[in-house]
Amino acid sequence: MTIHTTPHLNFRGDARAALEFYQGVFGGQLVAISYADAHRATDPAEADQILFGSVTSHDGFRIMAYDVPSAKAYAPGTIPVFVSVRGTDAAAITGYWEKLAEGATVVEPLATSPWSPLYGMLTDRFGVTWVLDVEVAWDAA
Repeated sequence: MTIHTTPHLNFRGDARAALEFYQGVFGGQLVAISYADAHRATDPAEADQILFGSVTSHDGFRIMAYDVPSAKAYAPGTIPVFVSVRGTDAAAITGYWEKLAEGATVVEPLATSPWSPLYGMLTDRFGVTWVLDVEVAWDAA
């Protein structure tokens, strides 16, 4: 059996735009099923919003998202989750960073850190906080 942990992001009307943006950053396949597609629309104004959405890339990037309907309470909280993207290729991490940084607020610039040769944190234009770093073996010595 294989198991994957996939961040699932909740939006209020921005899921499609966020998924398209993340696909533009990481590549891969975008799946976007609207409430209308699934015959689950209860409000005609929200019929084109996303009931189930995901982006899955060849490199292993996976994210899911949907639009919380207006009939349900929605309180996104304050940085309720970080999405961590770790890899061994500094050039790839830098490329993801540059794309995610468009319209974002940089929390920690992409730079050397005590635990990684390259680490950074930003909050993208959709309010999602991302941590990107180059993964290295930990040495407690």
